[in-house]
Amino acid sequence: MQKSVRFSLFILAFFFILVAPTRAQLYKKKNVTALLGAFSDEVKLLEESVSHKRVRTVHGIPFTTGKLNGRKVVIALTGIGKVNAAMTTTLMLQKFRPSEVLFTGIAGGLNPELLPGDIVIGRETTYHDFGYITFQKQATRATRNPITGEYNPVYFKADSILLAKTLEAAGKVTLKTASETRRAPKVVVGRIVTGDVFVSSEEKVNQLLTDFEADATEMEGAAVAQICHQQQVPCIVIRSLSDKANGTAREDMLNFLSVAARNSAALVLEILKEIK
Repeated sequence: MQKSVRFSLFILAFFFILVAPTRAQLYKKKNVTALLGAFSDEVKLLEESVSHKRVRTVHGIPFTTGKLNGRKVVIALTGIGKVNAAMTTTLMLQKFRPSEVLFTGIAGGLNPELLPGDIVIGRETTYHDFGYITFQKQATRATRNPITGEYNPVYFKADSILLAKTLEAAGKVTLKTASETRRAPKVVVGRIVTGDVFVSSEEKVNQLLTDFEADATEMEGAAVAQICHQQQVPCIVIRSLSDKANGTAREDMLNFLSVAARNSAALVLEILKEIK
């Protein structure tokens, strides 16, 4: 009898070893691309082009699924700010299991050579408003991964494959020129900084250039990149400039929002062709 019980327990234990989820199995990707944006202007342009459209609401947030340029997609509006972006990204990963995440939308330009309508492809993204003193009395800008307990990288790098596909798409896409700029839009690869503040100050622009050598500033990208990094999901942040983050940023954003949103949407649509 005891031998039979021991044998049964052995079989049961062996079964749990076989089926117990490893860390690599916790996130099972599906063949779908996630598209996120902070402003409705950006998201609507993508949703309008979706075929076989369905809307599923998760904890009050609508997610649009369907096909874009032959690729299965799930699209959502994050809202403004890091917390909103992190929440929506987390729900999207949990419910839809995308194989990659593209976060796109408008931003303020920091690089003095860039103008509204230009696009910054985030080679890397970081927070400009995060930092603390460790128990060892060392200053750090690194967030901590709650899954591993280890520090995250200060700069979240774009997935190399997504970056290559984005650059390929950038060479094919036709972008709209803002009439005031009087030149064709530029597409550059650079550094994007994220913070819970709308930058509208020449002094702040100079500080971000000095501290980070950043090309653009916005309010969501690093939060999305951090969630994806911690779940090991490929991610890239793409920003179309609506202003230069200076004293006239508010007025410029309203003037150039339409052009910036259309350019970011156009690039995303071209990227989906490369992913497919």
